[in-house]
Amino acid sequence: MYAPERQQEILRLAQESGRVDVLSLAEEFQVTAETVRRDLKALDRAGLLRRVHGGAIPVGRLDFEPDLAERDAVAADEKDRIAQAALAELPPDGNVVIDAGTTTARLAAALPVDASLTVVTHALPVAARLADHPGIALHLVGGRVRHRTRAAVDAWALGSYAEISADVVFLATNGFAPDSGLTTPDLAEAAVKRAVVRAARRVVLLADSGKFGQRHFARFGDLTDVDLLITDTGLSPDDARSIESRGTEVVRA
Repeated sequence: MYAPERQQEILRLAQESGRVDVLSLAEEFQVTAETVRRDLKALDRAGLLRRVHGGAIPVGRLDFEPDLAERDAVAADEKDRIAQAALAELPPDGNVVIDAGTTTARLAAALPVDASLTVVTHALPVAARLADHPGIALHLVGGRVRHRTRAAVDAWALGSYAEISADVVFLATNGFAPDSGLTTPDLAEAAVKRAVVRAARRVVLLADSGKFGQRHFARFGDLTDVDLLITDTGLSPDDARSIESRGTEVVRA
């Protein structure tokens, strides 16, 4: 079976079952897991499937939201490089907002022991990583906690961020693209992300390249709202230049 034929069959299986996984496809077509991953990458780039940890889903499922552990395992090396690059954006003795997300949580874990900052977050995983940090004055924003993301949302969170003027926000997203902007599956999460963008004078988006071109149900901003995008080298130079032409600096870590 040629690759285009196999990819067409993979697409059919995904549309029928709502999801496909790498190991089952490798067994089905008697090819290696790496061959299946290349097929899924090609279908993802064509906008026909969306890759998730261990497999892919049809692009029509814009409300699909993997749980925290599943998302944390995706592009782990890239997220670590992004988090390390983001350290250069920390204001000395300043104040920052760290948004809820797996890459932003890695930034929190990477903060040097000698860092001296005021940190505001509504994300429990971020707060847990910083609670014992000797140089961090931590402010935890409250609200209803979404189990899937461990992030506080709704009126309490929105009200708190309305009273903040931070130096930098380290923002996370589920998808970003020049046309569809910044998107996430949940409307309540989107509202809080919109509030944190307004709560800081500089916006730094931390997003691995696998999120480029992805579109989800709830839109919370444009790439033009972002001062700096820190991503990985999976984002092509052409796509990086396209983003920069709209006024957003791009760092490919």
